[in-house]
Amino acid sequence: MNEAITGNADSTSPDALGVLLVNLGTPDSPAPRDVRRYLKEFLWDPRVVELARPLWWLVLNLIILNTRPRRSAAAYARVWTAAGSPLLVVSKQLQQALQHELDGQSGTPVKVVLAMRYGNPSIAAGLDELRAAGVRRVLVISLYPQYSATTTAANFDGVAGVLRHWRELPELRFVNDYHEHPLYIRALADSVRRYQAEHGKPDKLLLSFHGIPQEYADAGDPYSKQCYRTAELLVAELGLPADHWQLSFQSRLGPKQWLQPYTDKTLEQLAGEGVGNVQVICPGFSADCLETLEEIAMENRDVFLEAGGARYGYIPCLNDHASHVSLFASLVGQHLQGWKQTAT
Repeated sequence: MNEAITGNADSTSPDALGVLLVNLGTPDSPAPRDVRRYLKEFLWDPRVVELARPLWWLVLNLIILNTRPRRSAAAYARVWTAAGSPLLVVSKQLQQALQHELDGQSGTPVKVVLAMRYGNPSIAAGLDELRAAGVRRVLVISLYPQYSATTTAANFDGVAGVLRHWRELPELRFVNDYHEHPLYIRALADSVRRYQAEHGKPDKLLLSFHGIPQEYADAGDPYSKQCYRTAELLVAELGLPADHWQLSFQSRLGPKQWLQPYTDKTLEQLAGEGVGNVQVICPGFSADCLETLEEIAMENRDVFLEAGGARYGYIPCLNDHASHVSLFASLVGQHLQGWKQTAT
């Protein structure tokens, strides 16, 4: 980093800077009522579901919210911990580790706050915390390596929706993505190496990214291109031959075509072709969550083994590993450059 930064921002620091880390969100508990409340907020966002509002209101409220919350609650219950939602727990650990990292540096103070786009802690609460600390300049980092209108742009909407009610606005900067950042690629590669040092190398490494509807990509969303770019850089860093890895997309919803190939169908196909040992990594997720711990580590494991596969391994997300923290510290240093003392 070219400029020194540090933590411990407070109201006595006129040049205090703020970092708002924003992840997707989670229900407050695995109870169906809390899952329903969360899904209603999440799925009503027009960035997430691009359908005419009257039609989507009927589908969402009359069908989806009457059936999906109970099924999703059972899935959340499988991964819920004594400390709470894995996504929230890990995101807090990451925020605290980044704050500690910045506290160890000298220079302009920086306060790091966590928020969720849907659920708690809300973006409004996060921005209020920064304002109470005297922060006048805010860097928003979405915890999504690849940009999509369904995620990063939705976070922008959330921040703008809060600030439209403020009389005095902070200066803002946004990090759109970090899908090809060298520290991100290196951290992913090192996580694969650590896992394989303990569990051995597989016949195939599957890179499973969260999907989006194909029509979103056709309309210009750069997400899929960035996923492929991340994959290319990661396998190059690992030195993997073309026949030792594959890319797929998970977590599709509804009858429309999503980005393909689908992760579950790919695992079935691999097992059918005689691939006995597969390891899966999810480079589109910064923190382990329902989609990685339940869908990939449990549900898709069963898919592969029931289709004839012999060994299946899930490589955890980067979470609060030191290499991940270093990546975000580098992003903070890069994007806070040029923000000097606040004018009075």
